[in-house]
Amino acid sequence: MSVQPAATRPEGLDQPPSRLAAEVARRRTFAIISHPDAGKTTLTEKLLLYGGAIHLAGTVKARRQTRHATSDWMELERERGISVTSSVMQFDYEGIRLNLLDTPGHQDFSEDTYRTLMAADSAIMLLDNRKGVEERTRQLFDVCRLRRVPIVTFVNKCDRPGTDPLTLISEVERDLGLHCHAMTWPIFASSGLIGVYDRRTERVMLFDRTSDHGASRATSTDMALDDPAFANLVGSATFDQLLDDIALLDEASHPFDLTAVQAGELTPVYFGSALTNFAVEPFLHDFLRFAPAPGIRTSSAGPIPPDRPDFSGFVFKIQANMDPKHRDRIAFVRICSGKFEAGLDVTNTRTGKRIRLAAPQQFLARERTQTDEAWSGDVVGVLDRGTLRIGDTLAEDPAIKFEGIPRFAPEHFARVVPADPLRRKQLDSGLRDLSEEGAAQVFYVDGMSGSAPILGAIGRLQFDVMVHRLEREYNAPCRLEPMVYGHPRWMTGPRDAIEQAGNGRGRLLVYDAKGAPVILFENSSSLWAAQQHEKGLTFHEVAP
Repeated sequence: MSVQPAATRPEGLDQPPSRLAAEVARRRTFAIISHPDAGKTTLTEKLLLYGGAIHLAGTVKARRQTRHATSDWMELERERGISVTSSVMQFDYEGIRLNLLDTPGHQDFSEDTYRTLMAADSAIMLLDNRKGVEERTRQLFDVCRLRRVPIVTFVNKCDRPGTDPLTLISEVERDLGLHCHAMTWPIFASSGLIGVYDRRTERVMLFDRTSDHGASRATSTDMALDDPAFANLVGSATFDQLLDDIALLDEASHPFDLTAVQAGELTPVYFGSALTNFAVEPFLHDFLRFAPAPGIRTSSAGPIPPDRPDFSGFVFKIQANMDPKHRDRIAFVRICSGKFEAGLDVTNTRTGKRIRLAAPQQFLARERTQTDEAWSGDVVGVLDRGTLRIGDTLAEDPAIKFEGIPRFAPEHFARVVPADPLRRKQLDSGLRDLSEEGAAQVFYVDGMSGSAPILGAIGRLQFDVMVHRLEREYNAPCRLEPMVYGHPRWMTGPRDAIEQAGNGRGRLLVYDAKGAPVILFENSSSLWAAQQHEKGLTFHEVAP
C-alpha cells in the first residue's frame, strides 16, 4: 500500500481551501520504530507531555509511587516493563493533530508492528547512543524503505556515555544506506550532556536537570553561539570542541533537503535524552515541519487522494477487551479519504456487505472518547461485533479496495492444554477473539474447534501474552506444550492428496481458523522432501 505526498494546492486560486483540505493539511500520522530498550515508550510519554496530552510523564519501569507509561496500558505491559501491543495516541500540538502509533519494539511482535507501519505516513527512528543501529532497527527500517516512509532520527540516552556522534551518523549511512543531516549537535562537558546546538538557528540550548526524574518539562537557557557568555559558561575546552565539530559537519555532511526527507532518502538527526527531557521539545517542533501530511493511497480503483470527499479507510488492527468489563472489540481504522461521522454507511469490500458505523472513537492508549467527526489521516476506533478483519477496506464507494495486509508465517508452535476442561467454551472464545486480533494464530488437527487447539507464533513471548490474557480476560487458564514442528506451509490442491501428504513422516496436517489446510514440518529437510515429491500440490508460505 504505497503512499505518495499529497498534491499541493495550485497557486493563484482565490477561493480558500475546503474544510476537508484544511483538516488534512494539519494531520500528522506517524510511528516510532526502534530496537527494544532504546527508550521508545519513554519518548512517547515525553511527546505526550510536551503536546499537553498528559501533565506528568510516567516511567516504564516505575517506582512504586510513580506513574506507569500511558502507552503501556495492558496489565502484562505494566508488570514486565515492555510494550506488547500497538497503542494509538491522539493529541494536538501547535495547531497540528498528531496520531501517534506506538509499536512494540520486541521482535516477537513484529507482525503487529508491520501492520501499524502500514497506517503511518512517517516515522521517528529512535537510536540508543551506546548501541547505534541494531538488528531490530534494520528490520523496521527495511519496512519503511519499501513504502518510502519519511524518517526523522532521534539519538536517545545522550545523558549517558556512548558512541561518538560522528561515528553514529556514519553507521546509519553505512548500515541503512540513508543520508543523514545533523540538525542538532550534543554539547558535552565534564558533567555529561548539558545542551544541544541548533545548526539551523546557530543557537545553543542549555538544559537544567530537574529532581523529578523527567516527569515535568525541562527548563533551558537559549543563547547565541557567538555570545561570549556561552563560552565563559561552558569553558574553553567544551567551546573549542563544539566549534571543531560544527566545522567538520559543515564541510563533510549532506546538505539538508526537505524533498529528499519526504522521499525517504535523507533523515534529519537530533540528539537528546527522553528520560531527562533534554532536547525533546525542539525535536517535536521540527518533526512537525518535516513530517508530511496524509498522502495519496493506491487502491483497486486507482489513486485515492486524502481530500477526496467520500470516505474510505482500512482496518489495520483489532483489539479485544480494551474494556474487560464489557468484552468490547475495537477495530482501528486509518482514514484515507473523506470525513467520518456517526452513522456513516459504508461497504466492507471484502464481503460486499453494507454496514453502518457508530460514532468514531479517538484514543489516548486505553482511554477513549467519542468524537463528532474525524478526517482523512486520523486513526479512529469503531465497535466491531466480529464481522471485521485486519486488512478490510471500508468505503462509501464499493469499488475501492486497498491492498491487503499480509500475515507472517508462525515460527513456533505449541499445543494448548486447558487447566479446567469445563471452561473449554471460554478457552475457544478467547482463542478466536485473540487470533482475529492478530495476537497469535490458531490451528486445529481435524479442522474442528472441538479438537485440541494449537497456537502458532512468530516469537515465544507471544505465547506468554496469550496464556496471560486467556486467564485474565477470559477466565480460561491453560498451559502450553511446545511442539517440534515449524516451517508451516498452506496447501492448495486435491483434498485427498493434501491429506496423504500431511500423513508423511515428520509432518502434521492441521487447519487454520478459516479451515484452510496447513502442513507443519519438523525441519527444513522434511519440507524440501515434500516439495520434491508432492508435485500435484502448491505450497504457500502464508495463507493464499
